[in-house]
Amino acid sequence: MKIQIVAVGTKMPDWVNRGVEEFLRRFPTDLPVYFTEIAAGKRGKNADIPRVLQREGEATLAAIPKGNRVVTLEVKGKPWDTPQLAKKLDAWKMDGRDVSLLIGGPEGLAPACIAAAEQKWSLSNLTLPHPLVRIIVAESLYRAWSVTQNHPYHRE
Repeated sequence: MKIQIVAVGTKMPDWVNRGVEEFLRRFPTDLPVYFTEIAAGKRGKNADIPRVLQREGEATLAAIPKGNRVVTLEVKGKPWDTPQLAKKLDAWKMDGRDVSLLIGGPEGLAPACIAAAEQKWSLSNLTLPHPLVRIIVAESLYRAWSVTQNHPYHRE
């Protein structure tokens, strides 16, 4: 199984890239996790936000390989603690499909992305800064994997 994280936004600060890469490199070769970045639409004073969101959504959905399980990250999704995420990870492996986790831009995900989701995951009731979400998702996935492997990274 592969896990793809599709995130709207490019040109992240160096500390974000280093933080994400630190966790991605720790995954075993039989569970590769990788990012696909989607260019954010231009936002300005007179921007047509619904249209920007629609275009981001189209690009996001186009980046997902056919047959992947789609999981959106949304404030209105279900909160999963680490043991629950570990169980989801095991279930995804048993399902046999690759997984695409979708992270939206400043206004969130396009309605088409939300409609495509098989599962909706909430990291918090708070609106989190986009760069930070990337690191939290990468670390949370690594921690969940460590639980499934009885790896010492996760200690209760």
